[in-house]
Amino acid sequence: MKTHATQWPGLRALLQCAPLWWGTLAALAAEPAGSTDPGATFFMGRVQYSKNDGNDCGTVGEELLRLVSRASTLKVQRERRLKLTDPELFETPFLFMNGHNDFVLSPTELDALRTYLAHGGFLFVSGCCTNPSFPRAARREFARVFSGETVQQLAYDHPIYRSFYRVTEVRSLHENRNIYLEGLAFHGNLVMVLCEDGLCCAFSMENRCNAGKGVSPEDGQRLALNIAVYALTH
Repeated sequence: MKTHATQWPGLRALLQCAPLWWGTLAALAAEPAGSTDPGATFFMGRVQYSKNDGNDCGTVGEELLRLVSRASTLKVQRERRLKLTDPELFETPFLFMNGHNDFVLSPTELDALRTYLAHGGFLFVSGCCTNPSFPRAARREFARVFSGETVQQLAYDHPIYRSFYRVTEVRSLHENRNIYLEGLAFHGNLVMVLCEDGLCCAFSMENRCNAGKGVSPEDGQRLALNIAVYALTH
């Protein structure tokens, strides 16, 4: 897949060049989720959007950062809470957005997101608690970002399923079906990844809010780390 990372000078190039030494997550002791180290090379923004304050499943951003810090030598910065209209958006190559409910992005938010994604930014989107309202809204709203582009299912042969762990199948815990990631592309490059099945719940808060539904905790950690690593290396 052709990369568009060169459109994001500085931080994205630094992320791609950072050495990643992979280990077994279960063997690693718990570490702080992030720091305020000015030398940090992994920056994640937690998105406040529409009427959402960015606090759904409150610890999920820190849990995602913890996954990245345990599996690499990257210095991880604590999550930034950002609105899509904040100037700091363009200093944050990786964004995380989640929620439970329907939402509508304003024209200003859409314009900012369009510019961000077109210039090398990456967005990970996850529905909370396997609630269908949020992913339904996400598909609708992200179809408004780029003309002619819609959110599409990512088959299991997509590189994102093998960017760290090799994932060949993800089964729903409460329905007889497979779970797939979905994505939005810009000029053939994947710039946004969506999971509707409680992925963020699976790797945070010990899966208490989505127990027995959607993505299993094990698959949730694998997919979340795969998404982060894919964003760093493509």
